[in-house]
Amino acid sequence: MKPVVAITLGDFNGIGPEVALKSALHPSVRRLCTPLLIGAKPAFEFYARRYRLPAHIRPLDGSAESERAGRGAITLSSVESSAVSAASVRPGLVSGRAGGAAARAVEAAVRLVQSGVADAIVTAPVSKRAMHLAGVDFPGQTEMVQHLSGASRVVMMLVCSRLRVGLITIHVPVREVARLISGALLRERIQVIDEALRNDWGIRQPALAVLGLNPHAGESGDLGAEEKQLIAPTLQQLRRTGLSLAGPFPADAFFARYKPGSYDAVVAMYHDQGLIPLKMLAAGRGVNVSLGLPVVRTSPDHGTGFDIAGKGTADPASMIEAIKLAVLIATHRRSARGKLP
Repeated sequence: MKPVVAITLGDFNGIGPEVALKSALHPSVRRLCTPLLIGAKPAFEFYARRYRLPAHIRPLDGSAESERAGRGAITLSSVESSAVSAASVRPGLVSGRAGGAAARAVEAAVRLVQSGVADAIVTAPVSKRAMHLAGVDFPGQTEMVQHLSGASRVVMMLVCSRLRVGLITIHVPVREVARLISGALLRERIQVIDEALRNDWGIRQPALAVLGLNPHAGESGDLGAEEKQLIAPTLQQLRRTGLSLAGPFPADAFFARYKPGSYDAVVAMYHDQGLIPLKMLAAGRGVNVSLGLPVVRTSPDHGTGFDIAGKGTADPASMIEAIKLAVLIATHRRSARGKLP
């Protein structure tokens, strides 16, 4: 039985519905899983008609068995939303209505996984501004899924075929990074990354490379003391628990010499430190995955694309890769629970 992957609407004024539809219809996706669109049916139908996509969209009837069986090659399912009509869709516009619809899609997707209808969630991109206009009090979808699933901790990791990067801090101003990094935060995030590589990728003894915070990893304390006083001692503590950790490395020198496969993942101290090299290597096929959650959640590594929304030119490659990674992780988890031979 193929896994069912819940693919959310995202912001319906952006490229989310377009890449969701294109991905759900892609042969490589349909071979791997049963795609299940989650969100406002009128919005999906608007883009399917606009781009003449061969998608017949029918409502989800709530039956797990019927959803897992008899899905035609071009049949997709959608959770209805009475607050949205085709007239609501305004490509390129930031609106509270679109933000609210995006949030309801995430809520529905989490419920479907928790109830066993779906095995994983892939979230299309949203506008944080639009969600805030709708009164959604979360910084982003990651925190929303964390709250809805009852998870106490979550780590953002970006993945491509040549590199995995986990982040200690995420969407915070650079001036706040040094203040936020602590021994407790380092231990928590690194342990979550290690556990995810074991449980979600099936790597028995993950090898992690940890980057420093400062230029030249502090230059023996002359350019910052965090490496000597905080990062290195914390890594030593974690090594004593059996984790395989190298570093802290100067970030620039590390990536200049990086060879794919030399480590199972890289741990970066802040957002741009790790994601600039990853996005250069990913070439538009990067995937965001939320580690530490009881539900499988991935997303494409791009934004709402308001500037190209409605033009039909959005590339679904990153969304397709996000679906494939969600299937891989869901399969590993099901196998670990004894549901697969």
